[in-house]
Amino acid sequence: MLPAEEELIKKLTIEDLERINAYAKDLSTGLKMVRSFPQGVTIFGSARLPQDDKYCQMATELGEMLAKNGHAVITGGGPGIMEAASKGAYEIGGRSVGFNIKLSHEQFPNPYLSECYTFEYFFARKVSLAMAAKVFVFFPGGFGTMDEISEILCLMQENKMPKMPMFLIGTDYWSAFEQVISKMVELKLVNEDDTKIFEITDDLQKVVDAANKIGHPKISENFYDGFKEARAIAEA
Repeated sequence: MLPAEEELIKKLTIEDLERINAYAKDLSTGLKMVRSFPQGVTIFGSARLPQDDKYCQMATELGEMLAKNGHAVITGGGPGIMEAASKGAYEIGGRSVGFNIKLSHEQFPNPYLSECYTFEYFFARKVSLAMAAKVFVFFPGGFGTMDEISEILCLMQENKMPKMPMFLIGTDYWSAFEQVISKMVELKLVNEDDTKIFEITDDLQKVVDAANKIGHPKISENFYDGFKEARAIAEA
């Protein structure tokens, strides 16, 4: 350890050390859970939509389709879109994994989870949701969903994570997002190639086909290990 690093450590308070330990515990537990099953399909979306909403119905259908093809369905473990996707997988005996989080409202584990862990910290939860995925799916959602999609887009754009197939379900909802991205390209804030990271569609079969082409990685072969890109496999 360098002398400068030793000096920085000496400046840490008890509260800092407690915070570091809490972060490490949350992250390590989440990653242990990720390493307990083959990478599947992580589905994001609003916790506020009722189960009779058309997007929740689509999420249930997608969860069932993925489970029938042997793919684990991973969600944030809560209500709304998360519950709908979990239900589709769970009710036919598929693997339905929930990475839940403690919030002051809205968030509670849904009843359709074959396994679940409740996080304290958003960052640890997002790392686990990402590392569990060989395919990403985003249904309509609010600030939380936009935070998740923005971070994953940025990480793929900057090659901080492997390229994965990424689908935004709901052409009517995501059309406004697409317009914002087009304006970014026009102003040269992002490159044209960056728009190819994701696909906006209503076709659930595209998600299943991408997952099928990637196949079922071994538990010991996470795509983050060595940054092997799943999207190249799905597009081959």
